[in-house]
Amino acid sequence: MLNQPLQDLEAWVTFFSNAEMPILRQTARRLEEARLNIDNINGRDIAAIVLQDPLMAVRVLGCIQPFRGKHLRSDITTIANAVMMLGIEPFFSRFETPLTIEAMLKSEPQALLGVLQVIRRVQRASHYAHDWAFDRHDMNVEEVALAALLHDLAEILLWCFAPALAIEIRDRQQADKTLRSVSAQEQVLGIRLVDLQLALCAAWHLPELLNTLMDDANAHLSRVQNVTLAVNLARHSTSNWRDAALPDDLAAIEKLLHIKRETLLSRLNIPEERVTQKLADESNETQGGTPTNHRAQ
Repeated sequence: MLNQPLQDLEAWVTFFSNAEMPILRQTARRLEEARLNIDNINGRDIAAIVLQDPLMAVRVLGCIQPFRGKHLRSDITTIANAVMMLGIEPFFSRFETPLTIEAMLKSEPQALLGVLQVIRRVQRASHYAHDWAFDRHDMNVEEVALAALLHDLAEILLWCFAPALAIEIRDRQQADKTLRSVSAQEQVLGIRLVDLQLALCAAWHLPELLNTLMDDANAHLSRVQNVTLAVNLARHSTSNWRDAALPDDLAAIEKLLHIKRETLLSRLNIPEERVTQKLADESNETQGGTPTNHRAQ
């Protein structure tokens, strides 16, 4: 566990590159159940389990790096294809006794709660991204869903390996609602998590396509917009559907999917009375209310 920030970005990358990635206890349990039923399990069954766990997904992608170069004509960008490349039995052999997040953080209850909250958030983002990519007839829906699942990988790693620092960032933002995430990160860590994320992707030789999809700087691409908007919606609706940034999120999603507001709110499964209230609030603002200043994330 790290209690103090490391000296620079390179030191952070080296630290995480030498660490064993833990996975969710539920993932370990489900994989063990699948292993016991190995004769009836295929690569897509395993992928469905892995795609609920960002750190497990990273571990699987890391396993196929020896196959890069002369062995492959192109990057493997989906978990299902990675499992097929490894083979079912070799896959289970590689992950026989994984370290779990719950075991790792058993003496850090605040950190365990924090990382589980982030993982639940990225699971929702991945679900949104998958559904929207399907509606958009994306060429590969799983790539988009996987990019959303891994979008906040550096934040998850921070909660696992440097919980005191993750808690300090959270506390600073709770104390100052105007403090942007990147500013809090630079104050506490000396780096931005987005820079750490991209550096880790490069160091771990993750597929370049996933790198592109996870980088908000490529927001001019519709597939990246799909990922970014899914991540933003999951983040802004974590507590409730009253966040000041949500109207902008919803407007951008409507534009991406070419659907109306009522249709989108219905698809998001917001209770009807909340849908009505949201529409009424926005109507009031349009008719003369004071515009809200949305805090950037």
